[in-house]
Amino acid sequence: MDDIYEKMNVLLRDRQDFVVATIVSKSGSAPREAGTKMIVKRDFTLIGSIGGGMLEAMVTKLSSGVFASREFVIKDFILIDKKDSSIDMVCGGGVKVLIEYVDPYDADAVSIYQKAGELKKQGLEFVLITKVHMDIPFITGKDKWICTETAFYGTEDHDVQRITKSIREDFNHIEIELQEEEGRYLIEPFYRFERVCIIGAGHIAQKIAGITKELGFYTVVVDDRKEFANKKRFQTADEVRALSSLDNLSNKIIINHDSYIIIVTRGHSYDMKVLAQMLKTDAKYIGVIGSSKKRDYTYQELLQEGFTKEDVKRIYCPIGLKIHAETPEEIAVSIAAELIKVRRGQAYDRG
Repeated sequence: MDDIYEKMNVLLRDRQDFVVATIVSKSGSAPREAGTKMIVKRDFTLIGSIGGGMLEAMVTKLSSGVFASREFVIKDFILIDKKDSSIDMVCGGGVKVLIEYVDPYDADAVSIYQKAGELKKQGLEFVLITKVHMDIPFITGKDKWICTETAFYGTEDHDVQRITKSIREDFNHIEIELQEEEGRYLIEPFYRFERVCIIGAGHIAQKIAGITKELGFYTVVVDDRKEFANKKRFQTADEVRALSSLDNLSNKIIINHDSYIIIVTRGHSYDMKVLAQMLKTDAKYIGVIGSSKKRDYTYQELLQEGFTKEDVKRIYCPIGLKIHAETPEEIAVSIAAELIKVRRGQAYDRG
């Protein structure tokens, strides 16, 4: 699905109010992680998911009151059994959810959400700070701030400046937390910007781009042929880049430790050119289309060029899980499944 902040900003531009439900904390085997958000629109349709089933039904029901009063709600849900106030979900565990109203005519709120969307699109890490009052039942734009390692956005506030200073002392290791010391503040880090970069804009790339966007990856398509790399062919992709060449890609596209690289160019020589560049990055995933025979030949070429066996072990080739895929659609599904497996931290034999 699209990034949740993209959806928020579309609604705000259309002057539509909505409710945001955020998982503040979780315990046990609850289905979604802390920080997961869901939008509830005025007609009670949902954008995003915080776990499905009865949990979302109960949050939607509570949203009706939030729309009416504009007051936030913090609610604990137990997802274990049918007793008492528990919810009948087989996963087990529990979640604490913040449910808050967002007013499209609140200029401060609009500004903060726009900035969050911009930072995410740029791939810049930031922390969102929300004051959840103990004695006032409302959250407005003046109760939200964004800090990066070097910048600060929002109205000036002494306590928040103190929190920001603390965050910056250990910026890369902040976890989502509802602080209840001097006041109550929700601290939400936005560190992981998972990007899929599809290098090569052929038929398989078209199928992959649609799936990765649905899976929540920021999807970029790159090729050196304008007739292939264009928005008409890749309508769902976040970026489509028609470059003059496939040289010096690291200077042309964002590649970091949360990048997933899918190499599906028009031939072996192009694959090799791109692969050699990608192995010099810290991309989380580097996959190359091709057979086992091509893989062995490619690995030998890389070793002869000075790459190490450890470098070669980073490559996923043949790309995709082994499901005997043949058509572009099936190959795209197998690649998407492999991305999910890597995303979830599951190691497995690539041989």
